[in-house]
Amino acid sequence: MPKRFRLSRRFNAAMTEDGYRRLKKFAAEAGLDEGEALSFVFENFDSILNEDTFGHRLRIFNSDLEARKK
Repeated sequence: MPKRFRLSRRFNAAMTEDGYRRLKKFAAEAGLDEGEALSFVFENFDSILNEDTFGHRLRIFNSDLEARKK
């Protein structure tokens, strides 16, 4: 029997403009709303993650983060 899909958690999240634009684009392409798209990404995180580039991309993002906040 398939799992029932219900959005049971809501939270405020701050996103960069680039991240939000990409989320909206992904959601539109997949026929989902933004909350459903985020649920999909995090429920399937391990299978969609490229482990070879994840650490590198995270280091780049973290190094640029302070400059982007200003």
